[in-house]
Amino acid sequence: MQLLPWNALSLLTIASVFATSALAVGIAGTAMTSTADQLADLTGLGEAIFGAVLLGSATSIAGITTSVTAAVDGRAPLAISNAIGGIAAQTVFLAIADIAYRPANLEHAAASVENLLQGALLSTILSIPLLGMAGPRMDLFGIHPFSPVMIGAYLFGLHLVAEARSEPYWMPRQTAKTEEDPPQDHGGAGRSLIVLWGRFLALTVVVGAAGYVIAKTGGQIATRTGLSGTVVGGLLTAISTSLPELVTAIAAVRRGALSLAVGGIIGGNSFDVLFVAFSDAGYRTGSIYHAITDQQVFIIALTLLLTGVLLMGLLRRERWGIWGIGFESFLVLVLYFGAFTLLLAGG
Repeated sequence: MQLLPWNALSLLTIASVFATSALAVGIAGTAMTSTADQLADLTGLGEAIFGAVLLGSATSIAGITTSVTAAVDGRAPLAISNAIGGIAAQTVFLAIADIAYRPANLEHAAASVENLLQGALLSTILSIPLLGMAGPRMDLFGIHPFSPVMIGAYLFGLHLVAEARSEPYWMPRQTAKTEEDPPQDHGGAGRSLIVLWGRFLALTVVVGAAGYVIAKTGGQIATRTGLSGTVVGGLLTAISTSLPELVTAIAAVRRGALSLAVGGIIGGNSFDVLFVAFSDAGYRTGSIYHAITDQQVFIIALTLLLTGVLLMGLLRRERWGIWGIGFESFLVLVLYFGAFTLLLAGG
């Protein structure tokens, strides 16, 4: 049962609803930043952990809703491309946040063992959909065995990240431009926590509802314009549902919460890979891994490449970039837009 008769609406109306939903995602995502920064201090989790786990997953609600809704509707290319394309887009958003941070290269200032481990975790679980696609065809009640494996790998990875924060065996060398994560004092902590958690959850619901509408209208746009689900998912819906990550990253950088910005993007990316597992459960034709096409493989490979470049930037820690941006961030922008230009040119 459809909440709205999408097929009866004009393309202009569909596009307007899509744009309004994307705007709602952006506004709600912006409001999440200050709330998350305060919660990170009051809960004692720290910006990197809170950004990676809670902020990253909360801002991903729109993407989850979009991918799962598309999978339930039988639009496998849209579901997969939105999931993986969102990761690629969010990595580009980190490059944009680098431009917004003027004192130094963002990868240098926000270097931490937690963010490095999150990047390694992302690369690891990104390989699982490729294994499921290329391996033997298997499923149990329409769900591939690799889907629960992916969720288990993510949870184990979070355990390693939390362990590294409490008992680090490796730390980045402190420089004059390294920004640490000292907790700030917030008055009335007990009452503040209740209010902040309530606000955080309410914003998460808004983002999720907007994601549902984006999935429905994005599917209509793909059908009516003749664009492939890969292009619509990898660009249009992926960027729209990833707007919270963009606005929270820039807002966090401007607040000086650099670990929250980087952790929110990288940790959110790791969580976003689970969209594929959730979509696998929603796709009733069989395992969604068996519906992955060469175009989706291209996007997964691009995302692995961008993640590798980001990890090298966090390890290399260039202090000053060119034109206000680090070399790694510049390379991420070139690779992303160059890859999607090739994808569009190839149909």
